[in-house]
Amino acid sequence: MSTQNPVIPSAEGIAASVRASKTRGLPPVHKWNPPFCGDLDMRIARDGTWFYEGSPIGRIGLVKLFSSILKMEDGRYFLVTPVEKVGITVDDAPFVATDFTVTGEGQDQVIRFETHVGDFTDAGPDNPIRVERDDESGEPAPYVHVRAGLEALIDRKSFYRLVELGVENDGWFGVWSQGQFFPMIPADELDL
Repeated sequence: MSTQNPVIPSAEGIAASVRASKTRGLPPVHKWNPPFCGDLDMRIARDGTWFYEGSPIGRIGLVKLFSSILKMEDGRYFLVTPVEKVGITVDDAPFVATDFTVTGEGQDQVIRFETHVGDFTDAGPDNPIRVERDDESGEPAPYVHVRAGLEALIDRKSFYRLVELGVENDGWFGVWSQGQFFPMIPADELDL
């Protein structure tokens, strides 16, 4: 019989572990495979707000720290450090794309998105844009891949701006970025 006390994961412990690893840039979570330590009462709401034990995390630096160690495995989200892995709940996508810039024109344009935690991603073959539609309302839910299977929900104002860049291609209305066409809606469904 073991007399060792089990480690109970906490947000504070995870933050301390990440700070101690002193990595520059994004930590190499893809290389970390620690044991699963249980689920943490942490949730990312659809609007990108992070909650811990039911209360919003108000310190953006802490949210950025946690977002840097987020990993997705088998459809579940985890915060991962070199020594522990804890499950968290994500209501929709873990990030929200709150703005974008465009360089170039036509098929060669590059659409660069910025997330609410300061990540940047260039839409293209490695970071596709996809649009899901609600079966009942037809309401679009647009996403862009950020990194390692993690996506950002494109906020409403950015999506409207994205639609302004849209063109018709092979029966679809959508946008180009890095030579890749991303369909948003069948062209024959447009109200023009």
